Amino acid sequence: MEPAEVEALFTRADGQYLFARWARPIVPVVFGVTEATLAVVKGAVEAVVALAGHKMAETDPELGANLMVFFLTDWAELRAVPRLGEMIPDLEALTHRLEAAGANQYRSFRFEADGAIKAAFVFVRMDAELEAVSADVLALNQAVQVILLWSDTAFRARSPMVKAGDTVVLRPEIGALIRAGYDPVMPVAAQDKSHALRLAARMQHAAQ
Repeated sequence: MEPAEVEALFTRADGQYLFARWARPIVPVVFGVTEATLAVVKGAVEAVVALAGHKMAETDPELGANLMVFFLTDWAELRAVPRLGEMIPDLEALTHRLEAAGANQYRSFRFEADGAIKAAFVFVRMDAELEAVSADVLALNQAVQVILLWSDTAFRARSPMVKAGDTVVLRPEIGALIRAGYDPVMPVAAQDKSHALRLAARMQHAAQ
């Protein structure tokens, strides 16, 4: 992956370069799914966390859970979730915007003082498009998109997943980029585009 390609994955629509990774162990909780699907989602998170060389935990001492994943059929459902409005600013206005846009997923992040990811909220509205996706692929896709703070445009043109025979897997270069982002020598957060050059260099070094 060329440095310019790495840079594009963390450059937001407004032109700002913004990278962040988790520093604290990830503690997921999933709402709106069956026990079987719950195991699939948590398994996907565990797999991506292991790929990154990061850690999970049973509980977060400050937040309890710091990765909350909600599966729903209508954005209006979120307006009825107790205390969710305390965690998601302007929740009602947000759900109306998502309804108007016909969106089927949304992610919101909270950050530590040093810029690292502190918490993430993932909302997945199961429309016809997502219903056609297998649970394991959907879960892996969501796990990948919260392991780092990707650009808001990162995967619009090309999914982080790729078909390999009869299965769908994570694109190798995205896996390598995740590992590079969690390299201990790399910062937990960055706003300078030169960071993309360092990521690309770590990827090349790991490939040798």
